[in-house]
Amino acid sequence: MQVLVIAPHPDDETIGAGGTIARHVAGGDEVFLCVVTQGYSPPWPADIVETARRQVEAARKVLGIKRVFFLGFPTVKLNTVPNAELTGALQKVVDETMPEVVYAPAASDVNQDHRIVFEATLVACRPLPGGIVKRVLCYETGYSSRYGQEPFAPNVFVDIEPFLGKKLEAMRCYETELREPPHPRSLAGLELIARERGLSVGLRAAECFHLVRELL
Repeated sequence: MQVLVIAPHPDDETIGAGGTIARHVAGGDEVFLCVVTQGYSPPWPADIVETARRQVEAARKVLGIKRVFFLGFPTVKLNTVPNAELTGALQKVVDETMPEVVYAPAASDVNQDHRIVFEATLVACRPLPGGIVKRVLCYETGYSSRYGQEPFAPNVFVDIEPFLGKKLEAMRCYETELREPPHPRSLAGLELIARERGLSVGLRAAECFHLVRELL
C-alpha cells in the first residue's frame, strides 16, 4: 500500500504520525513525505534552510520513508500563496505517489499554515472517478491541535508502543526544533502525549487521528 504524509513544516510528520509511519513501513507499506514549506532569507539564512533539509533526511532514514517531496513554499506565509498554486503542487505529489492513505494536519490547529495545508489537501485528494485515495486522516501536532476554535476530535487510534522508540529517535534528528520539558516539542513531552493518548483507549502508547473520509 502507498501512504502519503503531508507536513506543513519539517518535523510535523514525526510529531503527529512518526510512530504510525514506522508501523506502516514495518508492515510493508511504502510511505512518502511531502514537506510543504521552508524558511527563507531573511529571517532564515541559507545554512538554516539546508540544515532543516538535512534533518528531514535523517528522520526519513530512521522512519523508513521512501522519498521526500519538498514544495518550498514560504513558511508562516502560506496565506500569501495563491490557493490554486498550493493545491496544484499537492495534486502533483498525489498523482505521482498514488496513495491509498493520506495523513494531513488538522483543521483545528492554531497554526495558520496547518489549517491552509489541510484545506489544500482536501482539494488535492477530492474523490473523483478513478481516484486512488481511500482514506484521509488528520494528525495532531502536540497541543497546538487541541486549542483551535473547534478542538481536535480524534476517532482513530493507532497502537505505536512497539514504534515509540523510532518516533523519538526520528525527533532527535530535529535538533533545531527540539525544546526542553515541559514544552510539548520535547522528547519527554512527545512521549507523555503518546502515553496519554494510549491510556485513553487502553494502550501503552498511541497516536490519534481524525478520520475525514473513507471509501470502502
